[in-house]
Amino acid sequence: MSRALNILLAVGAGLALLALITALGAARLPGHQQGYTPEQPIEFSHLLHAGELKMDCLYCHHGAESSRHAGLPAASTCMNCHQFVTAPIAEIRAEDQRALVAERPAEPVVSTELAKLYDALAIDPLTGLPLPSRDPHTIRWEKIHVLPDFVYFDHRAHVTVGIDCAACHGPVDSMLRVRQDQTLTMGFCIDCHRRSSSEGVAGLDVNASTDCSTCHY
Repeated sequence: MSRALNILLAVGAGLALLALITALGAARLPGHQQGYTPEQPIEFSHLLHAGELKMDCLYCHHGAESSRHAGLPAASTCMNCHQFVTAPIAEIRAEDQRALVAERPAEPVVSTELAKLYDALAIDPLTGLPLPSRDPHTIRWEKIHVLPDFVYFDHRAHVTVGIDCAACHGPVDSMLRVRQDQTLTMGFCIDCHRRSSSEGVAGLDVNASTDCSTCHY
C-alpha cells in the first residue's frame, strides 16, 4: 500500500471520527427542545415589555401564582395598554416628523404587528369599537416549553416560594423572540431541587423533594 493511500485513509478516518463526535454532541433525547425558538402569530417582544418597560411576568402570566399552568394573557389584557398605544413610540415619532416636514397633521399610526391584535379582537384600532363586518378569532400562540405527559409540574409551588422565572425560562427580558433557554430535563430539575434544599430560596429554607413521586405519579 502506497504512502499516499495510507495518508488518504488516515485523513478519511479522522474526518469520519470528527463527524461522529459532532453528531453525538448534537444528539438529544426525545423531548429535548433547548434553543427552540418558534415564530409566533404576533411578534411580541419580551425585550420591550419585560426588559425596557419592566412589566412583571405575573401581570400577563397571572396563572403562575394560582395554577399548575402560567397561562397566556387574553387579548383583552393586551388592550389594557393597547387601546391607547397603537404602535411603538419610534414609529409614532417618525410620523410626527414626516408630518412636520410636510406641514400637515400627523396621521394615526398602527403597527403591522398590533394590527393583528386588533384584527383578532375584530375592533377598530383607532376607536376601540367592534367592527360589525368582522368576527373575533383566537390568537394561536406556539407553545415553547413542553414537558412530557408523564411529568407533573406546578408553577404555583415554585412561584410562591420565590423561584425566579428566569431560573427555568432564562433571561426572557432580553429576548426579542422567546426561546427555550434551559434543557428542562430531569437532571436539570433534580439539580435545582438539591441546590434549593441546601442553599434555600430567596433567603428561606425549603425542602424541595427529589422523590420520584413528586414529579411522576
